[in-house]
Amino acid sequence: MAPSLSVVVVDDQAPFRLAARAVLARSKGFELVGEAENGVEAIALVSELRPDLVLMDINMPEMGGIEATRRIVADYADTFVILCSTYDVSDLPPDAATSGARAYVNKEHLDAKTLRQLWDDRDSDGSSSFTALS
Repeated sequence: MAPSLSVVVVDDQAPFRLAARAVLARSKGFELVGEAENGVEAIALVSELRPDLVLMDINMPEMGGIEATRRIVADYADTFVILCSTYDVSDLPPDAATSGARAYVNKEHLDAKTLRQLWDDRDSDGSSSFTALS
């Protein structure tokens, strides 16, 4: 049996962190290893834990998810970051797609199936393209 993929959830809203925990609990092969409330905490946690996957909110105090993603991916290129927010895909900040994140998922649509699909498809096209799911 393959080891579980380690996941860090980053969001300033406790209800979403709780919801993400529930999604991970229903997602075979994923294990929550840490949580952060802003980008500054996320960078420190990723440095310490070296997770496989980060679920990253976009708008947070101190440092937002796009800047935190840039820094994380610059230092840990193998870390797979999925941006999560309430934006419609057409309203995403322009720099979301160039942040180094590999995908965007609207928080309302984050579920075990979507998480597994994004993880399984991460290298299917041989590139590190950005996938946006509303």
